[in-house]
Amino acid sequence: MSILTILLYPDKRLNTVAEPVHAVTEEIHNLIKDMAETMYAAPGVGLAATQVNVHKRIIIIDTSPARDKLRAFINPEIVEATGVSDCEEGCLSVPGVYEKVQRAQHIRVRALGADGAPFELEADGLESVCIQHEMDHLDGKVFVEKLSRLKRQRILTRIKKRHSDENAR
Repeated sequence: MSILTILLYPDKRLNTVAEPVHAVTEEIHNLIKDMAETMYAAPGVGLAATQVNVHKRIIIIDTSPARDKLRAFINPEIVEATGVSDCEEGCLSVPGVYEKVQRAQHIRVRALGADGAPFELEADGLESVCIQHEMDHLDGKVFVEKLSRLKRQRILTRIKKRHSDENAR
């Protein structure tokens, strides 16, 4: 296993729409293991393949307190979404930025697991938000793009300042 490089916003590769996975192969199993190691090391609660510059429809999440309940979703699709929730979100691709985003409160998602078997899962709370957030990445969207233009501009200004400060060291 290895830790992968996480793309950072505003990297244009984050806007790439991921392709469906046609077969759950050893390559996919290895990618999921590497994504898990990367997510846990970051540390984060979710990661989409797009964020590590692999444009396949794969996300992983682990919202458990003990961080021992990793779930892989291959070709995920939301088949039901109800309610509305405003939740503060962060993102491994936008480190240090946390903003409120509106999401469905409860979802039902259908996907293939790491073993290639289809499953459905009902989720709410943090788990629901995390799945929706990571699925946005598969569609080439970063959570800050759901914010107002003014908030996005402020975030970009902060990011550019941070990069210039880091490069000055």
